[in-house]
Amino acid sequence: MGRNTRKRRTPPATKVIAGAAALALGGGGLVWADFYASAHEEHSPHNRTRSAAAQVATISCPDVGQRIAGVPDRARGEVDGELATLDSQITEAYQRLTTTRRAQEGDARFVDNAVLGPLRERRKVIIDRIQLEIDRAGGRADDGLDDLAACQGRPTDQQQGGGGRGDGGRGGDGQDQGGDNGNGAAGPVAADFIDIGDVRPNSRDSRNGLAADGDGGSTGTFTTDCGVNEDNLFNSDNLIAAPGVDNGAHHTHDYVGNQDNDAFSSDDDLANAGTSCRNQGDRSTYYWPVLRLQDGTREFDAGDRGGGAEGNIGKILKPVQAQLRFVGNRRGDVVAMPKFLRIITGDAKSFTNGDANANSSWSCTGFEDRQVTDKYPVCPGGSQVVRTADFQSCWDGRNTDSANHRTHTAFVDEDGACPDGFRAVPQLRVRLVYDVPAPVVENGRVRNPYAVDGFPEQLHKPITDHNDFINVMDEDLMNKVVDCINNGEDCT
Repeated sequence: MGRNTRKRRTPPATKVIAGAAALALGGGGLVWADFYASAHEEHSPHNRTRSAAAQVATISCPDVGQRIAGVPDRARGEVDGELATLDSQITEAYQRLTTTRRAQEGDARFVDNAVLGPLRERRKVIIDRIQLEIDRAGGRADDGLDDLAACQGRPTDQQQGGGGRGDGGRGGDGQDQGGDNGNGAAGPVAADFIDIGDVRPNSRDSRNGLAADGDGGSTGTFTTDCGVNEDNLFNSDNLIAAPGVDNGAHHTHDYVGNQDNDAFSSDDDLANAGTSCRNQGDRSTYYWPVLRLQDGTREFDAGDRGGGAEGNIGKILKPVQAQLRFVGNRRGDVVAMPKFLRIITGDAKSFTNGDANANSSWSCTGFEDRQVTDKYPVCPGGSQVVRTADFQSCWDGRNTDSANHRTHTAFVDEDGACPDGFRAVPQLRVRLVYDVPAPVVENGRVRNPYAVDGFPEQLHKPITDHNDFINVMDEDLMNKVVDCINNGEDCT
């Protein structure tokens, strides 16, 4: 496998993290989860359980990016860079959390004094910079951002904020959220898996379903075939959320469509790039975090930031199918998307942020009336794992992006209509199918687990799955998409 090789700029904060992460590498494994070993040494079984339950499994920080609005255009690049620095600070603090477990056992205040306290001070400096950059560019920064500097340690037995929507049942045995799966990675754990047969049919929240469900409105479809990343394009950048920042995602992405995808790609780069799509008028970029089988395989990124150095380990599984389909709106016609419209669906930080923006949907072939948001499905023999992402389908009619990368688009209301001031655009559904060996869950442990890549402090939770899209269709193709959908045709 390969990855984008464009020369990259590395901010000082990420250089510090790279050095710290390199210290965590040893042989073929990692010590991101060293606390599991230290918590299990020199204790009786009863004390081992109590000690592990008392541990702080991860770090939960307020998401500053979701609280920012109205950033002047000329300050947006600087603000995005500062937000990426906040992410890097959390990653660095999480790495310190997981490599100081013995010190924590001897000092009840260690986490507060040596991890969370310094993190709060570093975050305060960056938040002050964000406020200053917004004000200098003629905007008005929210004074309340100062309240977002402090982070908390989340105990291993504390569930994610807000709970998961529509999980249709409980998986695992109620074990805590910070257990080791035996591969030296902080998750997934047994409680993150559920037998697809235990998920209730049609139980998932319908808010994020296809906008065109029903008999009225614009009922056509347009399907674009862009392959399954046969060119092996991978990197740990995020062009939408962290433009210009090397390793801005802290996890590895799969790419199909546009062939010039990294943090430094301009709109002109995207417009002039090649595409893996069969229709060469579609240079859109479609990307998502890779799925991995935690089987001990040392991938090409085993020692890299975004990969093994940040807890994303094991064999990368490319989808065997990647269906990219656009549908309409059940209340009426759709209008063309503007070129370079950017949409993120789901939230890579849902485990600590809560599920307000979560949009993960997991299932198995043959069981797709059973969708689960906060568990990985265990599929029966002959059935494959399915990841589905239904994107926002309402556009504000003005902006191709927004300061928090969300408020320029929206989901339809319960009645299928777009919110006031928004227009219906073709809705993208990405359906990915994988051949995944079924994990074995027994006695509170999981063997042969699979997991989505993510920020290390998110513990590989399934609810953190997300998907990204930048529209780079030429005008003729976008008009064809709109006509097909509005005329009730099924086109490719």
